[in-house]
Amino acid sequence: MTDQTPISLFPKPEQMQVAFHRTELGPIMSLYGKMVAAGEWRDYGISCLKDLAVFAVFKRTAENPLYRIEKRPKLRNKQGQYAVVGMNGQILKRGNDLKTVLRVLERKLIRSVD
Repeated sequence: MTDQTPISLFPKPEQMQVAFHRTELGPIMSLYGKMVAAGEWRDYGISCLKDLAVFAVFKRTAENPLYRIEKRPKLRNKQGQYAVVGMNGQILKRGNDLKTVLRVLERKLIRSVD
């Protein structure tokens, strides 16, 4: 007999990645569409890593991201699992309610239109 490990359809917890759920992507993509229409953002990227998921927005494709919307489930009971991080790494808003956290970016949309 050969020593083979069985293939599992369900990944082990240490193999899983953090990702945004469809209900989380809805408000993010809604905000993204508004910012694209206003000419503020032009591109985005999504990264799903072991400890966090990142939705990064760009003014131009080759630049560093203007903002990162991060999801860190391990911080759910501490500071909040969602955060908006600026270009310089400063955390602009953190909390457990994604729509509340995204309001910090919606304010920038209101200012840019005036």
